[in-house]
Amino acid sequence: MRIVSLASGSGGNATVVEHGGSAILVDCGVPCCALKDCAIDAVLITHSHIDHVKGLKALLRRRDIPVYANFMTAEVLASEYGVPESAFVCFENGQPFDVGAFAVRAFSIPHDTSDPVGYLVRAEDVTYFHGTDIGTPLDSIGLKLAEADVATLESNHDPEMLRTSGRPPCLIQRIAGPRGHLANDQACDLVRRFASPRLKRLALAHISRDCNSPHLAFDAMRATLLEMGRSDVVLKTLSQDGAVEI
Repeated sequence: MRIVSLASGSGGNATVVEHGGSAILVDCGVPCCALKDCAIDAVLITHSHIDHVKGLKALLRRRDIPVYANFMTAEVLASEYGVPESAFVCFENGQPFDVGAFAVRAFSIPHDTSDPVGYLVRAEDVTYFHGTDIGTPLDSIGLKLAEADVATLESNHDPEMLRTSGRPPCLIQRIAGPRGHLANDQACDLVRRFASPRLKRLALAHISRDCNSPHLAFDAMRATLLEMGRSDVVLKTLSQDGAVEI
């Protein structure tokens, strides 16, 4: 399995997962031109916020590919963004479905939009966990992380940097709230409690430009992994500005 983050952050999100001649795109929050070299068979949408879907309509004008989403997300994308209803293949959270070479399960996450999800994507003996925009590090999410060989996990903000960021109090409350985004320490706690021996690669995602830094997120998670005796885990931080191979 080959996994490449094309972009990760509040400016746009998209991840390509390839295996056995199949390729899926998890979210489409980048311009269509950024996908010109990608042979995508399907798109999986986590939720309807613009930084995860802003390139979707343009992509569908160029390519006739299915868009997998749950019913509430599909309804929002059709009504608010004009995505054609005929493009959707709808699923129920928790019910497995196949996309090309991949076996996929969507799981519920807490975020401030209609029925957001993360994904477990499996091909042969490798399972990939994709979890961003998570307001609360729920045990139910951790149990999915425990299945992963490779994981993309949100590590959005440093609480002190968020508190002193000068952002409006309502925005600070939204980001730090139970349906906002994971702080570095929350991401570390989720890994500490649930990462299994099978986890070999971990990518930290959706890192805030203003309320975090890649080195803060990396150092916090690296310290956690070392405390766990898991120096073997390959740790990376994802970027808003360029592709990172996970």
